[in-house]
Amino acid sequence: MSSDQWPTLDELQREENELELAGLTETDAYELGVRAVTAAAERGLPISVGVWRAGRQLFHCGLPGSTADNDAWLRRKGRVVMRFEHSSLYMARLCRDKNVTLTERYGLPAARYAAAGGALPLRVRGTGVVGWMGVSGLPQVDDHRFVVDILRDAAR
Repeated sequence: MSSDQWPTLDELQREENELELAGLTETDAYELGVRAVTAAAERGLPISVGVWRAGRQLFHCGLPGSTADNDAWLRRKGRVVMRFEHSSLYMARLCRDKNVTLTERYGLPAARYAAAGGALPLRVRGTGVVGWMGVSGLPQVDDHRFVVDILRDAAR
């Protein structure tokens, strides 16, 4: 799938269901973040990485080439995840399919919420969504896929 080819809502939902974690301690969040930073650094990706649990940021790193704007996008995408308990790409796809924005459909201010790929819910088995992990700095489908790859490895 090329970076401009969007997954369907069903594909995104299946993906989210597959990515359940056994838990999310501070150490788990740190390890997820380090795994993402290591993978990004090896590929020279200019991204910001964040891991949040229950409204608390447990990990953040801005890699070379990333900017404060990436950090702002990251937080806006994360707010979407916590509001809807779906990936930010799922919500972007939903809005795209309905030809509306988050503001038009849900009354959410664009300055605080971004329906753009790159943030995914962190679901813990038997608990549900407890936080989110995201990156910002690549095209949105690539941001999404990067996080999926990190979470898929962690969920094994």
